[in-house]
Amino acid sequence: MQKHFTTKRLMLTAAISIALAGCSVETKTDNVTTQNQQLSEADAKAYVVNAEQRLSEIYEYAAKAEWVAQTYITEDTQFIASKANEEIKLLGIELANGAAKFKDLTLDYDTKRKLDLLRLGLTLPAPADSPELASELAKIESKLSAIYGSGSTPDGNKYDLIGLSNTMATSDDPEAMLNAWIDWRKVSPSMKDKYVRLVEIANQGAKDLGFNDVGAMWRSKYDMEPDAFANEMDRVWGQVKPLYDSLHCHVRAKLNEKYGDDVVPNEGEIPAHLLGNMWAQTWGNIYDLVAPEGGTGVDVTTKLKEHNYTPIKMVEQAEGFFTSLGFEELPGTFWTRSQFEKPVGRDSVCHASAWDVTDTDYRIKMCIQQTGEEFNVIHHELGHNFYQRAYNQKQPLLYRGSANDGFHEAIGDTVALSITPKYLKEIGLIEEEPDASGDLPFLMRMAMDKVAFLPFGLMVDKWRWQVFSGELKPDQYNEGWWKLREQYQGVKAPVARSEENFDAGSKYHIPANTPYSRYFLAHILQFQFHRELCDIAGETGPLHRCSIYNNKEVGTKLNAMLEMGMSKPWQEALEAMTGSKEMDATAVIDYFAPLKTWLDKQNVNRQCGW
Repeated sequence: MQKHFTTKRLMLTAAISIALAGCSVETKTDNVTTQNQQLSEADAKAYVVNAEQRLSEIYEYAAKAEWVAQTYITEDTQFIASKANEEIKLLGIELANGAAKFKDLTLDYDTKRKLDLLRLGLTLPAPADSPELASELAKIESKLSAIYGSGSTPDGNKYDLIGLSNTMATSDDPEAMLNAWIDWRKVSPSMKDKYVRLVEIANQGAKDLGFNDVGAMWRSKYDMEPDAFANEMDRVWGQVKPLYDSLHCHVRAKLNEKYGDDVVPNEGEIPAHLLGNMWAQTWGNIYDLVAPEGGTGVDVTTKLKEHNYTPIKMVEQAEGFFTSLGFEELPGTFWTRSQFEKPVGRDSVCHASAWDVTDTDYRIKMCIQQTGEEFNVIHHELGHNFYQRAYNQKQPLLYRGSANDGFHEAIGDTVALSITPKYLKEIGLIEEEPDASGDLPFLMRMAMDKVAFLPFGLMVDKWRWQVFSGELKPDQYNEGWWKLREQYQGVKAPVARSEENFDAGSKYHIPANTPYSRYFLAHILQFQFHRELCDIAGETGPLHRCSIYNNKEVGTKLNAMLEMGMSKPWQEALEAMTGSKEMDATAVIDYFAPLKTWLDKQNVNRQCGW
């Protein structure tokens, strides 16, 4: 469900080292290596200058190699991209360790922050002094991705995730859904031994960089002490949990009505195979089962077709949203170099993404369909492009990224929250805003995705933090995974599981080693941003009906945060937007307030909780 985008910050996490292969921070004597004791503030500043200069030289090459590999899929383009990625990934270890050599010096703010960003740039660090372990780590990462991508098991069986997911999404046969759920989890057990070894190597690399373990390193990327960030995640979750609990109670009751006590008891956790999604992370596919009565709202797909909105026209309208806020139009190359439609005669990745290939070259990659969902996605992706351009124009290379990794996704989704009937009327897609009869169905659809996702978005990295810290040993991996799912989601395995299983590996982000906290943060921040911008716009109606379209004051406020990039801690960027340095999930509660009232009425006399 997560959208992906390419930005300088993401590319830099891989590219940093190749750019600095010739920048040494170590000197040799006849019989001893002297490092930190000879380093000075001047050395640190020179290191950063060298980094930014060389990164600027390699960035365009790396981005274009990946762009061609995704938009013109051939054996040759895949080879070029894989070689570039392999070289960049392995050399990235060198730079991170080089930056770590300066960590104990007293330095000015910018030098220290940039060195910290370099040190934290790796997702999985390898030991500084062992090319063999670095190579082994890279091979394990590749093998894990290959197992997941191929859906293959050691005995030669293959499982189709798309087909199995379609069964989960469309079937109402509990046995068929259970079989699909079980089948996909036959792929991941062969990952476990490799994952155990990956943890060992990466933890050693994290220690070389000055961190207790990889989990502590990941949490250190948030301008807080690692434990403080973990506590902050729990604090924010506590704010929104009552809404989730109400949704969970209603959904469980409706599933019980449909399938009976033998399949879904009236209390306790919900079996994970019945929620319409392979990982029970979003529940939108069972919306019809739990939907409130009422209007259906605006059928945007039909309106787009009635008004002859081609893919290009859909993108032009999304750009018009941003120019209405006072942002400059995107450069002409955006229109000549982006991929808007599925190419004819060649293979291409259609997954929506936004790219900043250079400081002036912005693109999106989509295979746009004439649907309301795609209309939303286009607005979301352009949110990334306008964020990229804002910080690229103001910040040096190492500050060109979002305030934290949740901000980029949150900005795109904040914009999408403004695609309301008010906006649709202003751009001429509808003549009149519908009455409130469709609000509850609309909010329920939204909640089944955005609210249902929150505890899953929280627990994925919590599991990894416990694995990296050693709190969960290899013989506890699966038990720990399901304990967290039961604790946070109120979801349980539908059949008995053991440590022969590796159910965490059935989720892409585990074998792909992609941090997941960003998605939880984005689901919180987008509503906080939306509420603040609606206040600036002077909107006084329900938050879910607000649109910031055509408000220059809002655009000025938004741009002030976007152009900060990574130059300041994310708390200061948040303050620039909202006036507060704290995340505040009460905006989620405000947005879904009518739904919460309705859910609580439905849940009278039900046994809620688990």
